[in-house]
Amino acid sequence: MYLNNRLFFILLGNVLFLIAAFPMPFLLPPAKVGVLVTIGLVCLDTLLLYASDGKIMGKRKTGEKLSNGDENIIQIELKSSYSIPMYVKIIDELPEQLQKRDFKLFDTLYPKEFKKITYTIRPTKRGEYEFGRLNIFVSSLLGLVARRFTFSENIAVPVYPAFLQLRKYELLAISNRLSELGIKKIRRLGNNREFEQIKEYVQGDDIRTINWKATARRNNLMVNHYQDERSQHIYSIIDKGRTMKMPFEELSLLDYAINSALVISKIALLKDDKAGLITFGHKIDSLVTPNKDFMQMNKILEALYKQKTAYKEANFEKLYISIKHQIKQRSLILLYTNFESLSSMQRQLPFLRKIAANHVLVIIFFHNTELDNLTNSQVENTEEIYHQTIAEKLAFEKKLIVKELQKHGIQVVLTKPQNLTVNTINKYLEIKAKAMI
Repeated sequence: MYLNNRLFFILLGNVLFLIAAFPMPFLLPPAKVGVLVTIGLVCLDTLLLYASDGKIMGKRKTGEKLSNGDENIIQIELKSSYSIPMYVKIIDELPEQLQKRDFKLFDTLYPKEFKKITYTIRPTKRGEYEFGRLNIFVSSLLGLVARRFTFSENIAVPVYPAFLQLRKYELLAISNRLSELGIKKIRRLGNNREFEQIKEYVQGDDIRTINWKATARRNNLMVNHYQDERSQHIYSIIDKGRTMKMPFEELSLLDYAINSALVISKIALLKDDKAGLITFGHKIDSLVTPNKDFMQMNKILEALYKQKTAYKEANFEKLYISIKHQIKQRSLILLYTNFESLSSMQRQLPFLRKIAANHVLVIIFFHNTELDNLTNSQVENTEEIYHQTIAEKLAFEKKLIVKELQKHGIQVVLTKPQNLTVNTINKYLEIKAKAMI
């Protein structure tokens, strides 16, 4: 049994009433009556909670896995066998990674009612999330005491890369509504499709594909039939060095890259390309060879789930050697990394140029949104002027990095973390439309 705040307020009122009875004795009888009434109400409230056969049944429902960086729905099912309305306070012991120590839900259960209550959580780290007990505190309409029902719902739920985003992009792609997310419709430049056959013209065929020589021979309109280039290799390569540990909106750059790589792999498979994955830090960690069978997304998802930063410098030389030996076919390489200064990029430029010589290389790195707050803020003293000048210099260096990479024929995407997935998809579609691979 637990005592509610309402009882303590009533007891405080009784104490003040009794204190007032010392200088004013005529208040003593009603003060005693107030104490007796309080005791009686507590006994009645206790009987309502414990004397009957009433109880509350509760159950927590979660998905088999949670999506990192997304709002995940958690459902609690409650069933009351009490014959009177009851107030319930739900304290669900959330995983310690969420750092929520004051999580509470309040509701009312009417007699014999079954109710579903939902709330959402947003994990920002991959791994096992362990939920503790589900505690339900029940009070009658008097609200003086509470009865606790505890359900041992200790479960561990894995948090995977953002597969909810993956489903959202997939559904919008099927319904041809990707433009709602900022995905641009890119017109194909020229004829970048493979010739398949010559066939008879039917209504709706593009008249620009009429083959006049075949038409003259057959004395019937004939058209060239093309098919889109397929089965091209698309690699998502993720840098796991210490620079990718930088956080934005509680999510690290590594997790932004992982979520984006998952989505772009699915988009590539929908385009009949083969999606692959490489992760590296001071050494090559994971390699998923390109394929487009139905199990490929599961392989990529499981590989991405295990990734962690090693807080060491990324070794681009080992990456180049691995690409040279492992990737024999000309491929599109989407390299997720982060350069904070021009000098850090120039150290890796020789290896990037060698990779770009044999493949279509796209360097995807991040615009530091924290610098925007400094460059746009009002300065009031010398120290703030100094900080703003440094911020503007760092922001300008990002633009110099883009120019330097483009000068050597390397494609570049400089993006804010929250726009990473959309900008990456747009770049992929642009490269496909230009038949660069």
